Amino acid sequence: MRGTWFRVAIVLAAVLALPEAARPGEAHWPDTLTIGTGSPGGTYYEYGEGLARLLTRKLDVPVFMRPTEGPTENIKLLEAGEIQLAFVTLGVAQQAWNGSGEWTGGKQFRAMRAVFPMYDTPFQFMTLQRSGIQTVADLTGKRVGIGPQGGTTGIYVPEFFKVLKIDPTALTGSWSDLAASLEGGALDVLAVGAGVPFPEFANLERRNKVRYLPLAGSQVVALRLAIPELGASVVPAGTYPSLTRHYQTVGLYNFAVAHRTLPDDLVYAIAEAVFANHDEMMQAHHAAADTVPANFTRNTILPFHDGAARWYHKKSTTGVVHGD
Repeated sequence: MRGTWFRVAIVLAAVLALPEAARPGEAHWPDTLTIGTGSPGGTYYEYGEGLARLLTRKLDVPVFMRPTEGPTENIKLLEAGEIQLAFVTLGVAQQAWNGSGEWTGGKQFRAMRAVFPMYDTPFQFMTLQRSGIQTVADLTGKRVGIGPQGGTTGIYVPEFFKVLKIDPTALTGSWSDLAASLEGGALDVLAVGAGVPFPEFANLERRNKVRYLPLAGSQVVALRLAIPELGASVVPAGTYPSLTRHYQTVGLYNFAVAHRTLPDDLVYAIAEAVFANHDEMMQAHHAAADTVPANFTRNTILPFHDGAARWYHKKSTTGVVHGD
């Protein structure tokens, strides 16, 4: 984490060097914005770095990315007013909105409003070839890294194991630490729900021979029946060098959300900046290929922020939203 905070400090120093006239973009906007992202080594983290850079420049407001455990911590921080923007998977957001997830303690978290679609989150299982593990069904008794406890994987994969009647030992931690443990032999498998390509998978592939453990078609069906918010998902062949076939799995969609009290014109400007600078978002992470207006329909759970709704309504008249 020392390197993480060093990078954050560099961004902070650069932002504080902005001329006073550039802070904030509008007098009624917050002086700064903070985005709740995810663990170092994960897709949220890299995507968040790129988004913070883009918004800082386009909004003339200092925007920071905050490393977190993922959606559950992001939602709690947003509700408490400690951050203004956050990344969530819609399944975790649904648990928060309804107060149904065990992690919510029965509390309903309703400060979040949808702003823009990010990308699909396919669940992926990877091991080193030397482990001898061939499929997800082989994981009973194995040590499986599932990311930060409050992340999407940390919430959902233990439920997957129950549905599939598999009994591994699930271990939590940052993605970078878990990847190092896999490489060092302290873990057998990484289970990941994240946009692709997943950064730590790509890093592991550069140094090792790896295997992606498939879910059987019957397992995909069982998971979708037991956990209705899951959708069919796929990691396309070629996403990673050793993935030569499409990887059929289940997934959840990701959205960027804002606190409901953010000014409408600020949220409108955020949506405009993201969609008008698609190439720059793609440079942050390839998963941003799905960060396009038409995917706003993937959200059927959260209300949209009024500023975002105004952007979609205005652009729908010009064909931008549906790509006409």
